Amino acid sequence: MCTTCGCGGDGTRIEGAHVHDHDHAHDHDHGPATFKGVRRHAHVHPEAGDGRMIRLEQDLLAKNDAFAAENRALWKERGIFALNLVSSPGSGKTTLLTATIERLKARVKIAVVEGDQQTSFDADRIRATGVPAIQVNTGKGCHLDAHMVGHAAEQLGLSGNSVLMVENVGNLVCPAGFDLGEAHKVVILSVTEGEDKPIKYPDMFAAADLMILNKIDLLPYVAFDVQKCIDYALRINPKLRVLQLSATTGQNLQAWTDWIEEGLRGLRLAQEETLASLKRRIAELEAQLGKA
Repeated sequence: MCTTCGCGGDGTRIEGAHVHDHDHAHDHDHGPATFKGVRRHAHVHPEAGDGRMIRLEQDLLAKNDAFAAENRALWKERGIFALNLVSSPGSGKTTLLTATIERLKARVKIAVVEGDQQTSFDADRIRATGVPAIQVNTGKGCHLDAHMVGHAAEQLGLSGNSVLMVENVGNLVCPAGFDLGEAHKVVILSVTEGEDKPIKYPDMFAAADLMILNKIDLLPYVAFDVQKCIDYALRINPKLRVLQLSATTGQNLQAWTDWIEEGLRGLRLAQEETLASLKRRIAELEAQLGKA
């Protein structure tokens, strides 16, 4: 169940995996499933028997946060830069993804988890670019959660120095409350949607690190106040970074791909610093043992 709107997540299906029903109440273990040699979690779904919605919400979010923390630690260890792309339907997420992949795939390893209630159309579009994609159909569910994405990522075989793009279900409400373990949540808003979206759906913009204002090539043809939209977004989240671009024409797309590569470099540097720190600590311990 979604803690925001109460929809059921029954019927979730991950390509290549078992049918996954998120509306049942029993414990089950996925056994020795691994991701690059690391054992994955066994997982437990929340019980809803007593009807206490607040307790259910707390339990569900706590479990999701635990799975998200596991995903984040694993991806950081493996050098995987994960982005959670969120928006309302029709904002141009998939078009942005395909354009991004075409620009980066020659020098960056990329894989995609696609979230939709039904069909594999978007995953098919991604695979046509030559990069791997896993479709997650959520059935009646209105968002992806960390558990679904963790299992999907297992099948993508991601290695170090790579980018994992998660295209969430089109929805500006429910995905705001579900951490997937991503490095950044990126909210995409098109100029055809209205400049008031940030204050209508504040939780999403508060949770995001970056807002992409897409379809700016259509500005001459729509009544959209760019500055008002940005002002509304910054009122909700003063730290929000904003990029204006057109995924269709490629206008300012370079700023977006630069941002991705900068994040990937930052992750790689953090790994190198951690490794250097471990080596220094080992040297210190060896020196102490030598004196003993």
